[in-house]
Amino acid sequence: MANVEHCFDKMTTNPASAKQSDPVKDSDDSTKTLKECFNQMNTCKSDYFPPKVAYIFSDSLLQWSNFGLKVRQRGKLVHGLIEAYGLTKHMRIVSPKKATFDEMAEFHCRNYLQFLESINKFDDEEKYSEEAEQFGLSYDCPTEKGVFNYVSHIAGSTIEAARCLVDKENPCQIAINWFGGWHHAHRDSASGFCYVNDCVLGILELRKTFTRVLYVDLDLHHGDGVEEAFAVTSKVFTVSFHKLLPGFFPGTGSIDDVGFGKGIHHCVNVPLMDGIKDVEFVALFKRIMSEVIDVFAPEAIVCQCGADGIAGDPMNSFNLTPQSLTSCVRYFTTLKVPLLLLGGGGYNFCNTSKTWTLITAAVIGKKLSPNIPDHKYYITYGPSYELTVDPGNRKDLNSYENIRSIYKKVLENLSQLRAK
Repeated sequence: MANVEHCFDKMTTNPASAKQSDPVKDSDDSTKTLKECFNQMNTCKSDYFPPKVAYIFSDSLLQWSNFGLKVRQRGKLVHGLIEAYGLTKHMRIVSPKKATFDEMAEFHCRNYLQFLESINKFDDEEKYSEEAEQFGLSYDCPTEKGVFNYVSHIAGSTIEAARCLVDKENPCQIAINWFGGWHHAHRDSASGFCYVNDCVLGILELRKTFTRVLYVDLDLHHGDGVEEAFAVTSKVFTVSFHKLLPGFFPGTGSIDDVGFGKGIHHCVNVPLMDGIKDVEFVALFKRIMSEVIDVFAPEAIVCQCGADGIAGDPMNSFNLTPQSLTSCVRYFTTLKVPLLLLGGGGYNFCNTSKTWTLITAAVIGKKLSPNIPDHKYYITYGPSYELTVDPGNRKDLNSYENIRSIYKKVLENLSQLRAK
């Protein structure tokens, strides 16, 4: 039976013909074919053998995930839906440990971590306000009691997910941590609701085993903290698909940002405007990623699956459905390299839960009923009580010429690596 990867065959030309091919479609019927494939996203091929998958979860992690200012109660909905569909029965449930101070200090400045530790048991914001601002602790990342416990749990969950992929005795091919994906935090400061950059810590853990790690960010917002962390190394290749418009946070991620020093040309940014749809997004993703994979040959992949570009999100930007992110993750599973899946943005909690549940089902090869199962949070999914999410109807500001220009610029960047 047809699958999404097969539908991209016409779109994935070899480098020699890439300049003549179209980043979105090469023939008049390719868009129709892709849409037909989306209708069969939950159908697994008869010869599909699900990989061993680790699912990061514990009651303590779930409890502390509610600390996040913008995602309180989201973790309960996500895990609740995954469990309601019976998916946890087909994965190895891994209870993570809290990250230690020294483990987090592998990336974050010790004085920043020490400050978070010092305010962990206090809730007097005025007492620490001046110093807090120096560490980026303001309106989007307020100083709250328990903050160090929170970052320890989040960091520890992603570090544990990475270790599942390198465990010599019982390795997994895929590790899922929907509680992670906080990609904005910098080495010495919090930013954009992110107190700790668990993405970076997970990558560093993987780097202890793998020489080349690929990081791909599907969040609506640019993965600035991760890109910044690895901008000067050739061992980690970062790719970010995101919205870039004046005044939109974090305001970084230009097509011209390609890394520095030894890391030059090991960074790809795909800045998009409002209104992009599934077909265009996935086609551009597949074309770009096939080129990156070809030139970088990653030994492991980390994919941040932020769902704030899904239609219905309060960000009100892209017209995507869960099928788009699921298609992207399916592509990575065909590469047969260790894969770490992380959460991220997603502020329509129901649609985010649907998206990450569909991705979870896809990687373990399970078909889901379109009807939401009865469970504790069932009423939240009304009035449709269906797993599907309708595409948005915002005007697509991504012109055909702009998409082609982005793809051409990416090829020019990658050509510099091919020449070495």
